[in-house]
Amino acid sequence: MKAFPLKISSPDGDIFSGEVEMLSLRTTEGELAILAGHIPFVSSVVACKCKLLLPDETEIVAYTDGGVLTVSSDKTVLLTGSWEREEK
Repeated sequence: MKAFPLKISSPDGDIFSGEVEMLSLRTTEGELAILAGHIPFVSSVVACKCKLLLPDETEIVAYTDGGVLTVSSDKTVLLTGSWEREEK
């Protein structure tokens, strides 16, 4: 899969900034998976489990209390109130 730039930020600062192949989460519209080349849009994110798939096939799983997701042609940004990484 092709990678794209993702930035995740909270009021406490930046949480993640780097290339990912996929971001999956839940918006007010329902479950959503973002891949490279996704159409631009803005949506509210509800409290949910988020998954990031990195180019090296590492998967990061975390829980958010909600926020705003912005997808543009050159970057994707998730602004969230909290980001609790799942322990494996």
